[in-house]
Amino acid sequence: MYSQALNTATGHADTSEAGTRFQTRVDAEERIEPNDWMPEAYRRTLIRQISQHAHSEIVGMLPEGNWITRAPTLRRKAALLAKVQDEGGHGLYLYAAAETLGVTREELVEQLLAGRAKYSSIFNYPTLSWADIGTIGWLVDGAAIMNQIPLCRCSYGPYARAMIRICKEESFHQRQGFEIVTILARGSAEQKAMVQDALNRWWWPSLMMFGPSDSQSQHSDASMRWKIKRFTNDALRQKFVDATVPQGHYLGLTFPDPALRYNEATGHWEFGAIDWEEFRRVLAGDGPCNRERLAARRRAHDDGAWVREAALAFAAKQGVARQREAA
Repeated sequence: MYSQALNTATGHADTSEAGTRFQTRVDAEERIEPNDWMPEAYRRTLIRQISQHAHSEIVGMLPEGNWITRAPTLRRKAALLAKVQDEGGHGLYLYAAAETLGVTREELVEQLLAGRAKYSSIFNYPTLSWADIGTIGWLVDGAAIMNQIPLCRCSYGPYARAMIRICKEESFHQRQGFEIVTILARGSAEQKAMVQDALNRWWWPSLMMFGPSDSQSQHSDASMRWKIKRFTNDALRQKFVDATVPQGHYLGLTFPDPALRYNEATGHWEFGAIDWEEFRRVLAGDGPCNRERLAARRRAHDDGAWVREAALAFAAKQGVARQREAA
């Protein structure tokens, strides 16, 4: 998942009697359902996180979608088309989960199109070559899986259940990406250079996907207490690095980090400092493709207006027909 929605303040713990009962349920690993009482801060945090996750899935279709017609074979075209379709479905599941918290899908989409809602910073980088598509599957989907698997145990039931299918499909996307990267890395010198270039460009943005370091994250404590999050940003980032670096070395690739080294004592890969200024700049709307991504979403929303209008008209017509039958 794209956890950058968890980086704004949520407020203090609810110490009321209802808040105490709620926390007792969460501590007992009970699922919170839409009709259950919940603290307002919990509800707002979930709306912000789930909607940002949904926006990220929808915007995430764009950097890959423009390669569907340029994929090297018919098999690759079909596989990439299926992946983009999956991501649209993920957005649908997540918007539906957010709606159970009392917000409409139209409100959430309007917030995205107006630039008031965030989506993952990773999707504001360009896809310059076919190797980028494989690298996105390997790194970006791989990082997403690290974030998403714990969400299958999120305390909020609709979100947790939506994540089960999403994680299964994201796992397939990651394997598909790694297959592309493997074939390129074992191909011609030009192909290997292409995938090395993609790794050089996507490595650091992928590490930023986990959000700020724990010392800078403003409300991880509340999200952990409510069991929305199960692991800290830094813990998930370290897990991702430990899993991914050996894969890259297996393919004969090098990582764009001179500080990267294996620590025998801890059993972890140590890595260099992340450019958090770049992260904040891209998240604030000043990345390489921020304006392009939002312009594409606004254009698609406007072009699809007639579909929404037709669907509403059909639903109204069906409602009238049911009323007549009931009468």
